Order: sequence, then C-alpha cells, then structure tokens
Amino acid sequence: MTTHVVGGGVAGLAAALAARAAGQPVVLHEAAGSAGGRARALPDGTDNGTHAVLGANRAAVGFLKEVGAWSGWVEPEPDGLPVLDLADGSARRVALSPLGWWRGDRRPHGLSARGVMALLRLALPGADAAVGARMAGHPALLRGFVEPLVIAALNTPVTEASSRRLAAVLRRVGGPGAARLHVARSGLGPDLVEPALAALRRGGAEVRFSARLRGVEVEGERAAALQFGGERVALGDGDRVVLALPPWEAARVMPGLPVPVEHAPILNLHFAREGAGAVRFLGVLGGLCQWVLVRPGAVAVTVSAADAEAGEPVEVLAPRAWGEIRALASAFGLPGEWPVEVPGCRAVKERRATPRHVVGQAAPPDVRALRNLALAGDWMEPVLPATIDAAVRSGRRAVRALG
Repeated sequence: MTTHVVGGGVAGLAAALAARAAGQPVVLHEAAGSAGGRARALPDGTDNGTHAVLGANRAAVGFLKEVGAWSGWVEPEPDGLPVLDLADGSARRVALSPLGWWRGDRRPHGLSARGVMALLRLALPGADAAVGARMAGHPALLRGFVEPLVIAALNTPVTEASSRRLAAVLRRVGGPGAARLHVARSGLGPDLVEPALAALRRGGAEVRFSARLRGVEVEGERAAALQFGGERVALGDGDRVVLALPPWEAARVMPGLPVPVEHAPILNLHFAREGAGAVRFLGVLGGLCQWVLVRPGAVAVTVSAADAEAGEPVEVLAPRAWGEIRALASAFGLPGEWPVEVPGCRAVKERRATPRHVVGQAAPPDVRALRNLALAGDWMEPVLPATIDAAVRSGRRAVRALG
C-alpha cells in the first residue's frame, strides 16, 4: 500500500512525512528539479520573499521540529517590530501581541480604548465584510496596524479582504508567545526544504524530481493510474494519492474540480549587499516596501497584494525600494555601509501567489476528491489564509482523510 504524493511544496512535504509517520511507503513526485514550491530558494540560495513563522503557527512550528530544523529559525526582533512611517519619518517598535501594548512605546499608532474594542469585535465570529469598512471609524489604527497585518496575512487589499479570515488570525495571535515572529537564519532552502527531504529519505521515502503529472485516470470513484509524461503509474487497491498542487494545476489534471480562480500577486526584490551582522526584520508604512529582511550578504523586500507594483520594471522599483531601505537603516541604526548607489537587484513577481481572500470567498472543495485521492495545498485551508502553516495543515489533513 503506497502513498503517492504529487507536488513537493510545503504541503506535499508535510503530507509525505505524515504518511511515512503512519508507516506507509511513500513516493514523492515533483515536477521541478528541486522541492519547495513557493518556499523554494532561488538558485543562489536566497529565499523568494520574507517568509516568517509566528508562534501561533503551531502546525508549521511542529513540522520544523519534526524534521530537526527549528534550531535554524531565529527571533530577529524580540523587543517589537521596528516600523518606519515614511509619512512623518517616525520610527517606533510595535509589539505584535496585544499583551505587549501595556507599554506605551510598543503600541500601534492610533491605538485607543475604542480601537481596542474595535479589534476585539473584529476578532469575533460573525458576518463577513470588508476589513476596511469594518475599521473605517479608526483610520489611524487601520493604516498603522490592521492594514499591514491584512496585507501580510491575507495578501489582499483591505477594501476587499475578508473580515472572517482576519478574525481567525486575530483569535490565534492573542495568547502568550503566539505573536513571536521567527525567520529562517540561513533561508528556507537549508532551514526547511532540505531538512524535510533528508527526513523523508531517512524514513525510506522515494523522491522523484522532473516528474510532472499529466493526468489522473479515474475509474468509478477511484484514481486508477497517474500519468507522468511517458510513464504510467498504475494504482493498486491499497494505493493512495495526495495531490498537493497549486489550484490551476489541480484543475488541469482533474477537469471540473472547483478551485479558486482569482489570485493576488506578491513582488519580491532581492538586493546583494556586502557585510555581516544579525538577521533583522523590519516594516515600512507609506512606501513601496512593506517588509524588509536583512541577512548577511543580502536584503529581501516583500510587497504583498502587489496588483500595481507587479507591472512595473525592476529599473523603477529598485531605486524606490533601496531609498526606503537606506531610510530604515538610518532610523534604526543598522550596522554596515548603506551606499546611495543602488546595488544589484533581482525582482521575482509571483502573479498567482495566493488566492484573493475576499468577502464571500467560496469554500474549498472536499479534501477527499476520490475514494483514494485527497487534495492538499495552502489554498485548501477553509478558515485561515494561505500560508506555510496552512500548507502544513492541509498536507496532514489530506493523509488523515484517506484513513
């Protein structure tokens, strides 16, 4: 009885590990020449983006501990997230957890007693509405805290972002340690993907790269075979399949499958930079940059919900972003040289990074699409937004659904 996992992104890796933990033989099929999916490091080892994991992301943290990678994740800003507001040049540290707001110098801009009550109401289950409309009475708090949180977590503008999805996030980050932010010290390649692959191989799993699924043969209510180019993999009575593919790929191999069709882009800018020092994670309000991750030798910028920015050339984007990074370095005393001249920059534009988490977003399809085939992927998360944590949860859920 073999479990075939199709897709070597985070959801597929989590599914494969869950199947191995249950004692099942596993074959992982990945279309690319390496694993990782959207979390894949770029050819020089740089991450594609400023991926972070919160303490509330219990599935992701558990996954990292399971594969022995958690020691490679660091908390770069334990004293609060450094945020520079370009509108007035103010620089402050903001506690991500409400438990830290008892300190006046760690509160989000615009926070008041009425604002706290508005956030509490926003966190309660209820009718879905656009977050921007729900927080319209608190414009300063919306701009200084809620909007950056929505953009980062839901990758959707506040004018259309689902308050129901955001409420699920808010309910999870309020407890002790839940809002502690961690990033990979060396990158997602060495600190997530490679340890997961090593754990699979230690457990006897087979990993096949350059194996793109062409189609699924269906007989009755079960998958009978998987077609990989010129290879046909017949499925025995006890064999099972987890499709851990992006929604458009899942729909390609299983026509008629209801999947999200509206997606939001993410823009990532990668600057080369000389110098060593501690890993830093900083935020910007009112500029192109949203989150800036500083590692020895590199600086990465993430712009989520980048509908407009994804259409601009890197020659326009790089000088804007670098000017904001220099302002951050000055405001928070980042060590090293930050020259006026813009260093080499590479832009990576993910046109379909995540589903748009809009008001009234359709529920994902049933996890168990066929008797012996289940679906996984961050887009399959019914409550939380599409993140690394959602991908891990979906992979594990798919294996459980197959029994």
